[in-house]
Amino acid sequence: MEFQQMRYVVAVAETNSFTRAAERCLVVQSALSHQIARLERELGARLFERTSRRVRLTPAGEAFLPAARQCLDAAERAAAEVAAAVGEIRGRLAVGLIPTVAAVDIPGALRDFRQQYPHVRISLRVGASEDLVEQVKQGATDVAFLGLPTTARPQGVAAHELARDRLVAVVAPDHPLADKPVVNLRRLSTEVFVDLPAGTAGRAQSDQAFSAAGLSRDVAFEVTTADFITRLVGQNLGVAMLPSAYTPQLTGVITIEVADAPARVEYVIWSRFSRTPAATAFLANLDIPATLDTE
Repeated sequence: MEFQQMRYVVAVAETNSFTRAAERCLVVQSALSHQIARLERELGARLFERTSRRVRLTPAGEAFLPAARQCLDAAERAAAEVAAAVGEIRGRLAVGLIPTVAAVDIPGALRDFRQQYPHVRISLRVGASEDLVEQVKQGATDVAFLGLPTTARPQGVAAHELARDRLVAVVAPDHPLADKPVVNLRRLSTEVFVDLPAGTAGRAQSDQAFSAAGLSRDVAFEVTTADFITRLVGQNLGVAMLPSAYTPQLTGVITIEVADAPARVEYVIWSRFSRTPAATAFLANLDIPATLDTE
């Protein structure tokens, strides 16, 4: 079994195509197909089901894929560690973030990092805070930026607090509250809401605040992205509560201070056990202290 064969399997699995996989791997399709066939003979099992219309993993392929990825990641990590030992940062940097991160200018940070370390391949993954924590634990993401209620803290990862913020109300320009400088949770509880899905960390900030005030509210629309929350609010389908540091970039809506608003904390997190050279360099560029904040 060869590393190149594992790379070919991963490429086919991710593209669902031998043709596109060959293009990604910069080889002719016949060579890629031949190497995968050799590997299948060695393993004694077919890894892919091939038809004229589609390519998909067999049960054996599903079992093989995670281990193949781990082997390739380990090889890449080893090469990156050797490069770092002689003063060169290369390899991969997987960055996760919530859509409303505001404590760090992510595009600007990546621009500066890329200028300093041009040989590092960077991937961005946008998701919910709780999902990002799991990705960092599993090693799928190196560094992640997330927001949590003040009652919670990232568990099982190294974490550094970046900033604290309060939520503000977001309404359409023609909403009856649009001309109010301040509103409270009791008044907001009479409105229809657009919010993140129940159970997410972003939703918990508001749910906990209304519950602590002895109030209930009607969340008529559950949306997975802050951008689409804003679009629905702009159509006057409901009101929302979003971090005050995030809202200045929004257009087509009005923001209102909430007197008894819930607070949230933004964190940057990374693995408690190991950091790639690229992740270490990226955190250093952000002036993150070398000592770990632990739970």
